[in-house]
Amino acid sequence: MQTINDLFDYNLKIIQNELNFKFSLDSILLAEFIDLENVNKIVDFCTGNAVIPLILSTKTKAKIYGIEYQKQIYDYALKSIKINNLNNQINIINADVKNINNLSNLAKPDIIVCNPPYFKYQQNSLINQNIAKTIARHEILIDLEDIIKQASNFLQTKKSFYLVHRSNRLDEIIILCHKYNLNVKKICFVFTKKNQIQPLLVLIKAVKNSHPGVKITNINISEYTTYQNIFKEEKK
Repeated sequence: MQTINDLFDYNLKIIQNELNFKFSLDSILLAEFIDLENVNKIVDFCTGNAVIPLILSTKTKAKIYGIEYQKQIYDYALKSIKINNLNNQINIINADVKNINNLSNLAKPDIIVCNPPYFKYQQNSLINQNIAKTIARHEILIDLEDIIKQASNFLQTKKSFYLVHRSNRLDEIIILCHKYNLNVKKICFVFTKKNQIQPLLVLIKAVKNSHPGVKITNINISEYTTYQNIFKEEKK
């Protein structure tokens, strides 16, 4: 069933389907994590129903492109852009991230951002019978290396890649970023509960062909009632 929901405190509406994979807090945290200073073009891989482009539109006038492979989810994204009157700023493309090298309008972005499928897929993996949810959660159509490789292909030197992922895959993320000339510059561990020992998520900023050196921070989202500007002080 298609629904129109409020997008938290952003004064926006978003189209979702109760039976399909809906946006979650990790997308909001990733959007808030991004440094948008001197940015003219943003590309969002695996955009889903365009929650990250929608949030970013409240923070920047940059042109934003979202890439979504699943046709039904892509259609929801288009509707979300339309009902918020953001067609002039946000462009959603129905394509496979692995096969977008010939799309000239995506060239030379200042930022690539991605909230990807989190889980490796094997034949014995416990998966949802809903194919849309399965594709959103599991690396069936695209995996972590595909995403990082494509981010590096599109980014020029000193431009940034932002990623949210499960913290238990941090070692793989760092290895792959290094393999494709993306130096990890900032790591933020995300704790979701009070007194939690192991962070659930990690937010990553990597910069193409940058000097080594990484800043490590953490947040506990249980301490916040709203997630807008959660990283505001850190960005100063």
